Amino acid sequence: MGTAKNGNGASQPKSKASPDLSGAFPETSSKDYNIAAVDRTLDLLEALARLGPASLAALAESAGCTRTAAFRLLRTLQSRGFAIQDEARGLWRLGARWSVLGRAATEQGALAATAMPFLASLGKATGENVYLRVRDGMESETVAIYQTDPAIRMYSEVGKRGPLHAGSSRVLLAFAPEAVQTQLLAQRLNRITPATRIDPTWIAADLQRIRARGYLITSDEVVPGSVSIACPIRDAAGAVVAVLDIDSPSMRMRPPRPRALLPQVMEAAVRLSEALGAVGKPVQDGLIHDETTSSGWHMAGSMINLARPHSIFR
Repeated sequence: MGTAKNGNGASQPKSKASPDLSGAFPETSSKDYNIAAVDRTLDLLEALARLGPASLAALAESAGCTRTAAFRLLRTLQSRGFAIQDEARGLWRLGARWSVLGRAATEQGALAATAMPFLASLGKATGENVYLRVRDGMESETVAIYQTDPAIRMYSEVGKRGPLHAGSSRVLLAFAPEAVQTQLLAQRLNRITPATRIDPTWIAADLQRIRARGYLITSDEVVPGSVSIACPIRDAAGAVVAVLDIDSPSMRMRPPRPRALLPQVMEAAVRLSEALGAVGKPVQDGLIHDETTSSGWHMAGSMINLARPHSIFR
């Protein structure tokens, strides 16, 4: 190390220059920060959510890891209460501690926060306001909104609740448990506008149509002069946890514009579902008559695969 003289002429060690760390952390993709063991654990947990209760062999195959690795990871999760093994049958299932994380995710607005970039992208691409709604009991609740243009009319606000049988919220009813559908359709349904459907037989049939085609186009059911294009959002277990929809004044939605916008709404729904862990499975497109619209539009549709109803969000 070199020396330097002070004001009295005495020599003293030179201090080292501060190291330049500007290049110590080069810009890399997030993939470069992945930890393989964590990746394998998350793959295993997603497999457990999809298949459980399941055998070690089935989980290892689904997660793409060896049985030895799967066993060690499951034992670690078991020690923390995140996995449970049925000793008699040898099957594995999720542990009760996940319920705490699920409640925390809901309270912290995980779904809305995850969805906002997708809502913003769809809103900018279409020039329309975009809404995200979830089912809460026997009602729907708006949890996120992207307003493209302040001049465009807002049809809801965050926290606003609405009926499940009318408008885009009927998508949530279509994928709700059968007990919820039966209970709701047994009640006297409110006619919100002259176009609101309240015949339980018609609604029950429409729920089947929604499940078959994977979207809903409707007009005037909740707000006169409003057209909605709605698609379901799924989580990693395949459960429908929300509905993504565009609501726009009918003067901006004269045919064939709804047909032109539908693929973009469906694509945004699939991408958001994938961000939540859902696995896309397209089916053959076809022209389907949408009997819920007064104009009788024909739309091309596809949907992502169905799975058992389970969600950490609702």
